[in-house]
Amino acid sequence: QVQVVESGGGSVQPGGSLRLSCTASGIVFSAYGVAYLRQAPGKKREVVARITSGGGTYYAESVKGRFFISRDNAKNTMYLQMNSLKPEDTAVYQCNAWGSNPSEDYYGQGTQVTVSS
Repeated sequence: QVQVVESGGGSVQPGGSLRLSCTASGIVFSAYGVAYLRQAPGKKREVVARITSGGGTYYAESVKGRFFISRDNAKNTMYLQMNSLKPEDTAVYQCNAWGSNPSEDYYGQGTQVTVSS
């Protein structure tokens, strides 16, 4: 059974930092791309950052230079380092792992990130 589990969310003041983790089990993690998406109340879900199985990365324009994605295949874990957080980064952050087959598409339950003074 495939499980995707996020951790590291919480509340932080503007300008602060958080590190989200995403750990997957039941898959060959190294063969999967992994991404964090987020959805704020009343807004569409968006891809924040993703990293392919080969290590290629993508960042949404709104987070470039502030967020950094990495992976540790030995730990079946992806990390999203979020710096200089802004109130507009407040959202539920959800991890997605995808493989080469369209049916290999898995999501976690999400973790809340709140940026507020």
